[in-house]
Amino acid sequence: MSDEMEKDLGQISENSIEAPDEELSDADASVSEEATAETISAPINENAHWYVVHTYSGYENKVKANLEKTIENRHLEDQILEVRVPLQDVVEVKNGARKNVQRKMFPGYVLVNMDMNDETWYVVRNTRGVTGFVGPGSKPVPLTDAEIKPLGIKTDTISVDFGVGDEIAVIAGVWKDTSGVVQRMDFGKQTATINVDLFGRETPVEISFAEVRRIDS
Repeated sequence: MSDEMEKDLGQISENSIEAPDEELSDADASVSEEATAETISAPINENAHWYVVHTYSGYENKVKANLEKTIENRHLEDQILEVRVPLQDVVEVKNGARKNVQRKMFPGYVLVNMDMNDETWYVVRNTRGVTGFVGPGSKPVPLTDAEIKPLGIKTDTISVDFGVGDEIAVIAGVWKDTSGVVQRMDFGKQTATINVDLFGRETPVEISFAEVRRIDS
């Protein structure tokens, strides 16, 4: 890690964790509910690494939501693999009462697991609320495994033989014997989203990777 990055992240402590949305609103919580410090696996992409992106204070969840929407619209799921706003549980004492709340581990920062190239750099850098990548001279520098470990992020890979646009069959679970085209993949939750016919209308549902198989054309 560069001296600049160490300075950026090293100065962040529990006492300095504060942002306009000190307690997550319902909207923010729904955006970041999966972005806790729980361990999570990354999808397979040998060129992908975790990078730290600096944002305007209080814009972390907005950046996450906007970037995920752009990834979906541009079909970059295999290049920008995950966006995280790490949270931690802290005890807040107010008016003599103790309350457990979730706070951002690094206010003003978002973590992005991505294959760094001209297109992905442009997409992330030009997301509303982003001020730049953390690194010397704003040059993106990936986090090392040692730096990633305390954040609860595993570097193990998940290998699946299907992607967005492929047709899959559900072989187990509630939606067994259903099939559909993959609309979205969430490697953090290890799920694929397909549309199913529910009450006469197409409804998106998330299916575990372990419960599906690819249908060869």
